[in-house]
Amino acid sequence: MPRFAANLSMMFNEVPFMERFAQAAASGFEGVEFLFPYDFEPEAIAAELERHGLEQVLFNLPPGDWAAGERGLAALPERETEFRASVDTAIRYAKALNCQRLHAMAGLVAESGSAPDNVSRETLSGGHRDIYLENLRFAARKLAENDLTLLIEPINTRDMPGYFLNHQADGHAIVAELSEPNVKVQMDFYHTQIMDGDIWKTYQRYRDGVGHIQIAGVPERHEPDSGEVNYPWLFEQLDRDGYAGWLGCEYKPRGDTEAGLGWYRAWQQR
Repeated sequence: MPRFAANLSMMFNEVPFMERFAQAAASGFEGVEFLFPYDFEPEAIAAELERHGLEQVLFNLPPGDWAAGERGLAALPERETEFRASVDTAIRYAKALNCQRLHAMAGLVAESGSAPDNVSRETLSGGHRDIYLENLRFAARKLAENDLTLLIEPINTRDMPGYFLNHQADGHAIVAELSEPNVKVQMDFYHTQIMDGDIWKTYQRYRDGVGHIQIAGVPERHEPDSGEVNYPWLFEQLDRDGYAGWLGCEYKPRGDTEAGLGWYRAWQQR
């Protein structure tokens, strides 16, 4: 059976962040992920995880000034010092939370009005790419010293115009070029469907390089129980294929989180 991790940045927003761990556990989740933990002391988060018997599956490195619209630092010129400091911060939290996976967001490198393909095709061969590789190599080696995995994630151009990395093929090409054994691609089926389609064949093509999977309905990013992606079929295929990792539920509930968990209850009862 798939192992589902509740994304506490998007789910259970009916209560304050530090109360969402209890909500997730009460709903039957055994794992959680979120975008960023840095507004809270790591010891306080660790206490909630232990209290409710939850595994911390994933979180992101500090992304720069999120409130001002920044979406990561890894591919940004003249931000290398800040990126390297963010790696140290994330490792400190990862050790406290016993979290094995950290995602480094690449950042915005094109204006939101640019043609979507310009991000992947032009900047991937330019200076941003060199900086990205250098920063990722630094982060990978620091994480390796602590037995941690570094993830990168292609994100769709509709939700995040100007983001540096958009396609699965480009993400896996970066991983191959880095040749660092602890770097993997975070494959969000929501982003994959929007940018590449053919989710299952895409997963099969790159399965060895996939370090984490996330899910959400397409096109509205709600519960994975409607829309253009047949998630029950995909879950069964992942089981048959031997996928042993987590499925991060990075979706925006249509309404009350608990009321929208019918899809999850069906899998709990299998």
